Amino acid sequence: MCGRYVIPGQLDIEREFALIRPLWQLTPSWNVAPTQQVPVVRLNGEGEREGLTMRWGLVPFFARGVPPKYSTINARLETLDAAASYRGPWKRGQRCLVPANGFYEWQLGEDGRKQAYYIHLADQDVFGLAGLWDRSAAADGTVTESCTIVTMPANDLMARIHNSRTRMPGILARDDREAWLSGSPAEAMQVMQPYPDGMMVAWRIGARVNTPRNNDRSLIELLPDAAAAP
Repeated sequence: MCGRYVIPGQLDIEREFALIRPLWQLTPSWNVAPTQQVPVVRLNGEGEREGLTMRWGLVPFFARGVPPKYSTINARLETLDAAASYRGPWKRGQRCLVPANGFYEWQLGEDGRKQAYYIHLADQDVFGLAGLWDRSAAADGTVTESCTIVTMPANDLMARIHNSRTRMPGILARDDREAWLSGSPAEAMQVMQPYPDGMMVAWRIGARVNTPRNNDRSLIELLPDAAAAP
């Protein structure tokens, strides 16, 4: 599960993903929420990486530009080839990278309350989340390009944090990005492994992150009485 994350600065993304002609104007965001326009890296028709923005929350090609009533911000890795909304882009090779600095998850306490955590990586300041994208045309010809973040069963760290669903986003190692973007379905599936616990850092943060309109660096600050990991 990944329902909120942090977008890095434009130059950081362009350097990290070796983009020559990105099609965007970006500002960092500390609280990206579903339905917003987000930066995505994909291959163009010439096989080159391009950067552009898409709606977060996939609108399937068959939806005629109308966002579905069910959530499409995350796609389960285990059912990419079977789920109605995702099997089309999966079979067509419409895979992408969703750049991030980190993401948020909520731990369910014994008292029923949820504690927010900020999670990032020890070995990649800017990393790519595995995603799918699709294009859907409305009756008036308006085209919507949109994306979803692929999720998988959680590693031990994320299972302790996201204990209500034990899921985590698909985080790609640098060396695995090309296989996800341009490899065969089998090659793309092979690189989708839970990111190593030892390369992930997590800490408790304040409740301001619960409201998407709060959007500043203070959201990721460690709570004064919080340990570095759950």
